[in-house]
Amino acid sequence: MILTRLLSGVLLLGTALAAPSLDKRGVSFNWGSEKLRGVNIGGWLVLEPWITPSLFDNLNRGDIVDEYTLGEKLGHDAALQILRRHWDTWATWHDFNKIAQSGFNVVRIPIGYWAYDTFGAPYVQGAAPYLDAAIDWARSVGLKIIIDLHGAPGSQNGFDNSGQRTDNPQWTRGDTVRQTLQVLKKISDKYARPSYQDVVIGIQLLNEPLIGSVDEGATRQFYRDGFGQVRDVSDTPVILHDGFKQPRSWNGFLTPQDGNAQNVVIDHHEYQVFSNEGVARQPWQHRQQVCNNADSYSGADKWTFVGEWTGAMTDCAKYLNGFGRGARYDGTFPGSSKVGDCGWLRDLSQWPQWYRDDTRGYIEAQLDAFEKKTQGWVWWNFKTEQAPEWDAFRLIDAGIFPQPLTSRKFGPVCTNLG
Repeated sequence: MILTRLLSGVLLLGTALAAPSLDKRGVSFNWGSEKLRGVNIGGWLVLEPWITPSLFDNLNRGDIVDEYTLGEKLGHDAALQILRRHWDTWATWHDFNKIAQSGFNVVRIPIGYWAYDTFGAPYVQGAAPYLDAAIDWARSVGLKIIIDLHGAPGSQNGFDNSGQRTDNPQWTRGDTVRQTLQVLKKISDKYARPSYQDVVIGIQLLNEPLIGSVDEGATRQFYRDGFGQVRDVSDTPVILHDGFKQPRSWNGFLTPQDGNAQNVVIDHHEYQVFSNEGVARQPWQHRQQVCNNADSYSGADKWTFVGEWTGAMTDCAKYLNGFGRGARYDGTFPGSSKVGDCGWLRDLSQWPQWYRDDTRGYIEAQLDAFEKKTQGWVWWNFKTEQAPEWDAFRLIDAGIFPQPLTSRKFGPVCTNLG
């Protein structure tokens, strides 16, 4: 036993002496030349009713529509019991291993500010240790991680994916920006350290601030301050969501010519299902729209990637537009007109071959465009309970999502990619 311990100690010492210093290595990802090919771990550390509708349906009440109201209406202990069971099961090492085995190299992990401080809101803390677990899982299977602050105090967009569904987002009002920076400092002080740079390749300051509903000037200053906090720790890349503006509209902001800002990345999201016009398109028109949109997210003076996108051509996923709300595609969402029926779209086993082919063709067109025009892509989402159009695992198993990721069943769609 003593000999074994001595040998282990010698081996560990030898490894430490032989290994390069983490403090000098830098981020272990070649931004600018290596393509991101990732999936989002959505619906885990920030609830989204459409990803796990059973969690909300099992409550059998209509006043719990997001993570905020879960804590507000049930109280801390009851909500924590539900959340703990969910955190323990929704994402696991086995999921991360499947992601790696499917050829992806990055996972983007959304987390809410309340994991670190609730500032008196009725959210329930407890998610933060699971991010540490995810980092361990990613390290063990060779994946990289983008940490994404997905929800800010007061909500930065009013969507349930911010933690709080509201028609009146309060972020950039009162103390909300200061509070957000306070949380980001905790994240940066820990995860931007060089000892995490073998896995953490970017820290996203905030997901989808809805410029117009929240103040653009305050958002820009927030980005500057958040960037500075990360730079106080290391050169880990800082990721800015484009705020639903064209990525090139951020040109000149946080560049080497603007305060010598280095390693800044723009995250752009690309969906075609959140308008009446979008869901009314035929599959070939969705593919053509990929080509039409390709130039809108190129031309930025920073590394740009598409951090959310999907194979969905409808908004039929249950609760996609919010808990208790209908879909534009079947005319049950206010102000919409029926295009078709949603039932069969929610069950992959009912998809006819033509729809499987159209979905794969749509995915392939996007893959080609994103890889040609940007630094890569991160699909939303790794899995869902009953939304196959969005479910990477289910689409991979069905032969609809390309395997390997570079394989193509159909020829190029877009002729304008250069």
